[in-house]
Amino acid sequence: MRAARLTSYRQPLEVSTVPDPEPAVDGVVVRVLACGVCRSDWHAWSGADPDVALPITPGHEYCGEVVSVGAQVTRWRVGDRVIAPFILACGRCSDCAQGHQTICADQIVPGFTCDGAFAEYIAVAHADANLSVLPETLAPEIGAALGCRVTTAWQALVGRAQLQGGEWLTIFGGGGVGISALLLGKALGARVAVVDIDDDNLAYAKALGADAVLNAATCNAPEAVKDITGGGAHVAIEALGVESTTVSALRSLRKLGRMVQIGMPTGEHAQMSLPIDILYSGQLSVYGTRGMPSWRYPSLLSLISGGGVDLSPLVTRKISLNQVSDELAAFDTPTPPGVAVVTDFVS
Repeated sequence: MRAARLTSYRQPLEVSTVPDPEPAVDGVVVRVLACGVCRSDWHAWSGADPDVALPITPGHEYCGEVVSVGAQVTRWRVGDRVIAPFILACGRCSDCAQGHQTICADQIVPGFTCDGAFAEYIAVAHADANLSVLPETLAPEIGAALGCRVTTAWQALVGRAQLQGGEWLTIFGGGGVGISALLLGKALGARVAVVDIDDDNLAYAKALGADAVLNAATCNAPEAVKDITGGGAHVAIEALGVESTTVSALRSLRKLGRMVQIGMPTGEHAQMSLPIDILYSGQLSVYGTRGMPSWRYPSLLSLISGGGVDLSPLVTRKISLNQVSDELAAFDTPTPPGVAVVTDFVS
């Protein structure tokens, strides 16, 4: 099969022919229909993620069709269309039993701890515990986003912050996960402000229904949020993993507000200096989040299939394996609006 391999950090991926994967006894092999190019892939490409050992095939945001099945798999058959969360939980430990698959100590993360989905095929472990049906009505390029960005945003809003209709949601970072949070926040009945430093991203967010957009390069974003919202956001999302935006997200909240850290802090941002006095005096709540447990898929898919949210504007570029390297390198600077998804694995 063809695969895009990371063999040296911050260098173009090597598109080459490698052996087809075989399923584990509790796993399946999936023919990849689509795989998103995510900022988390950039962390792997740049050498910032300590879990990555070279060489490896990146790519963790994917969907596809089952082509072979391990002997212990009971829920899936050849020909099934599936979505895989990027965290493959074991399904057997106490955390998994309590519904906390995203903190499973024995988790496998394609593209980081094993070969991922920038390839024609991928082996997916623990299939019965993790896979969900990819509805026939859902285009693969949209289904791929349900492996990471959209599901991470859904878990942040519903599972962590418990966003309510009528509340103000402020999103710091207008990239893929930020725009996902915007679309889902509007679907949940919230009023949404998006903060970024790129005018194109802000115009994109405004066109997708943001009630307010703010350029943090030209204003004091937390104070502007407080002016617009009449005292501060009820919920703030940090979608970049950067100290300055994390601080701004905290400062933008009203008293008793909730902040969710979605952005992955790495490198110099792994340690941050935060205004704990504001946390204390405002009686704020701060949550971390990473991925989404598989049992939340039905509620999200129900919202999508019922017409409650249109995710099609999220995908703005469909690309081939040969174009992945350019998309990864682009994360070094503000990226174009929307997300890129690999849909061509053979040319």
